[in-house]
Order: sequence, then structure tokens, then C-alpha cells
Amino acid sequence: MTARQALIIGGGIGGPVAAMALQRAGIDATVYEARDHPDDYTGWFLNTASNGLDVLHTLGIDLASRADGHPIPTMVMWSGTGKRLGEVANGIRLDDGTVSVCIKRGELQRVLREETLGRGIRIEYGKRLTGYEPTGDGGVAAVFADGSTAEGGLLVGADGIHSATRQLLLPGSPEPAYTGLIGVGGYSRSTTIPPTPNTQHFVFGRRAFFGYLVRDSGETWWFANLARPEQPSRQELAAITSQQWKRHLLELFAGDLPLIGEIIGSTSGDIGAHVVEDLATTPVWHLGPAVLIGDAAHATSPNAGQGASLAMEDALVLAKCLRDLPDTERAFAAYERLRRQRAEKIVAYSHRIGTSKTISNPLGVWIRDLVMPIALKRFASPAAHAWIYTYHVNWDEHAQPPPRPPVPDLT
Repeated sequence: MTARQALIIGGGIGGPVAAMALQRAGIDATVYEARDHPDDYTGWFLNTASNGLDVLHTLGIDLASRADGHPIPTMVMWSGTGKRLGEVANGIRLDDGTVSVCIKRGELQRVLREETLGRGIRIEYGKRLTGYEPTGDGGVAAVFADGSTAEGGLLVGADGIHSATRQLLLPGSPEPAYTGLIGVGGYSRSTTIPPTPNTQHFVFGRRAFFGYLVRDSGETWWFANLARPEQPSRQELAAITSQQWKRHLLELFAGDLPLIGEIIGSTSGDIGAHVVEDLATTPVWHLGPAVLIGDAAHATSPNAGQGASLAMEDALVLAKCLRDLPDTERAFAAYERLRRQRAEKIVAYSHRIGTSKTISNPLGVWIRDLVMPIALKRFASPAAHAWIYTYHVNWDEHAQPPPRPPVPDLT
């Protein structure tokens, strides 16, 4: 068995991108997804920033022409009283004019799935990984919950924040940490709130944080972040009905910008909720024939809008390293050396943003609203954020191996 065949665990975002990048590097891949069928309606919406779109462009995918997204090169911040706190650039404009886009998660996954299948790459569903082990010829054998197995030259764990691959790779690996925030959101429709072309708006309310955008059709995509010191279980959140959330949110944002109440009040569909988690560091990204990418290695909270883009970057860099370095373990080491510092820096940055979203005391709210316009100009300018958005994976550049450890002098 050679490294020319890859088993990719996870069919969300990072997995299909990794499969396409590996194919371009001359490595065959099969994607194994735990769900038993494609889910084009999973999750809410997410930011696909310009650095992630740049990866897709390298792979020949024009997301803007394939998916119904909302361009958001600009983010505008408001206080709960309606004071405009400032404006922040969301990414950079690529050479062809492409800008960052807000897109429904299921829509993004649909495009990536169709592109993957269209390139002759298999996706197998109902394949929940339960174990793997190295084979005698340097490859890997994976075992799935349905009793089936698969063999390849390497295994890529792209199975998300609660990665089974991570725990199998190194039992006892860190689990995601609760950030103290709950995310709540949904879709509504308004005839009075004007569309927000090229913009997403964020409101720092007195008791919670609110974000929204309005499509040309009048459909409004919105979310709220609420502070909860004690982490609720998934079961507890699932037991709260949409009507209960609506009543609670209307009370929570009472006294803040009236449009928030209008958006929440006009929501007729489901209101979903989830805990906001992140994974600051994972001590081991690869071991033997297995390697982690995306949230499986470094899960970032959604505050910076970089989760999808980081997974795409990982996928492309990993493929380059495997293309240029014939020894799989050295290729994995080169990939980690190129990616770890950047990924962990963004996870930490996103975590810091989250701490400013909900301040419970009136004095703290007053100080935040006073200081934030100055802070945004200084710390959230395009120049200050260039390190995030100008990152580019040069596919034509040869990946360099990591330096070998020095040989000890035993004389």
C-alpha cells in the first residue's frame, strides 16, 4: 500500500476540499461520512472569508457562481442604543473581484459535494469511524461502525470539533472547551428593514450580542450570542421550543435597537441553539499514518469567521506537502510546521473577540461603547487584519521538509 490512496474521515467542508486537493497532487482519495445521507439543510450560515475563497479558486471552484450567498466585504458595529461604533473590513477583494461571502452551511456543503463527485471522487455515507491501525506495508486500515473496513496509504481526520479520529490518534487528547456563550439563530422576513448589500451588521446590546443581514428578497439571516456561565447540555437546548426562545430573546433585547425585536418577532421558522466551543491546542496533529485537519486539530469559535477557511487552508497545504515529500510522516510534519502557529493564533484571537460580546453590568457596557470606536480604528483596521486575510497557499511553490533533529554527539 502506498500514500497514493487516502482515507478521508468527514464529509463536511475540510474533507471534500482535502479530497480535491489530494487528487490534484496525484493522490486518490475516498471520503467517509458518518451521516447516512447528504444533508443540504444542516446548520445555519457561516462566513467564508476571502482567504478560504482563495483556496477554492486554486482548486478551480468559483463559489459565488455556484451558491446563493450574500457578499459581506464589510461589517458594521452598533451599540444597543443605535450608536454606530465603527466599520470593519471582512477580508480582502481577490484579483477577480471576489469578496467574502455569508452562505448557508448546507449550501456550501452541497457545492463541495457536487464538485467532489464531479471529479470522480467517491463519498461513502453511513461510515462512522470506530478504529484504525497501521498495516504491515506502511498503510492504514480503518474500521467503521457498520462493520465495514477500508485500507489506504494514509488517513485524514476531517471529522470536526468532536473528532473521533483525534481521540483514536491520541487517546485522552483535549476535548473542546465551552466559551461561556450560546449561539441562537434563525431566518425571518421583513418588509420594513431595507436590504444590507455587501454588509453584515452586529449589535452589542446591553445584555446580549446580535448579528444580522437582509437579502434583497427581504429574508433576514440572524443570530444572537448569550452569556451562560454554566454549560447547558444538548438535550437541555433541544428541549427549548422556538416560541420559548422568541419570548426570551425579545425580553433580553428589550431596550436595544427596535429592529432586533422586529427581526426576532417576524421569525416564523425554527430557532436553533448550540453551545459555542473552541479547541485552543491539540498536542499531536499526526501520528503514524494518520493526520488531523480543520476543527479536528484546532477548532475556532465562530467569532472571527475563520473556521471554514482554516480547514480549506489546511487541506491545500497538506496536499502540497504530500505531493512534494515522498515520506508520509515527514510530509505530515511539514504540514504541521506550516499550519500550527497560524491556526492557534486565530483560535486565540477569535476567543478574545467572544469575551467582548456580552457584558452584563451597565458601567462595563458604557465603557465598551465609549472605547470601541477607537479600538476598532486601531486594532481592526485592514492593516491590522492583513495577517488573516492575505494568507495565500502558493500551489506552485515546492513544500520544504522540516529540519531533521540534530544527531547527538556520543563521542
